[in-house]
Amino acid sequence: MADDLLNILSNSNKDIDNQKLMNYLSDQLSAEEKHEFEKELLNSEMMNDAVEGLEKFQNKKNISALAAKLNQDLQKQLEKKSYKKQKHQFKEMPWMYFAIILILIIVIISFFIIAGYLK
Repeated sequence: MADDLLNILSNSNKDIDNQKLMNYLSDQLSAEEKHEFEKELLNSEMMNDAVEGLEKFQNKKNISALAAKLNQDLQKQLEKKSYKKQKHQFKEMPWMYFAIILILIIVIISFFIIAGYLK
């Protein structure tokens, strides 16, 4: 299988063996391995959902192209969110520094005014 196809679940549940999943879908597992894999399916809802979703594809060759497209779209969305978050943080920082400095100046001036009246 293509490496892009194996990246479908690369950062998700570590219990899922992606190569075994692809081999199961393409009937490349022995009867014993298939039985063991089906036992694992009973214990993991996510794995079961992944298999059910991937089994619905008529043409298994399209899975690798779809996986590459999904990974590419996901990467774009994550980069976009990261950029917005960084941009948002940068905008707020100058105002925060300005507010802190202003408060410190007011406190220092107030201290000198109060100290002057107490003498």
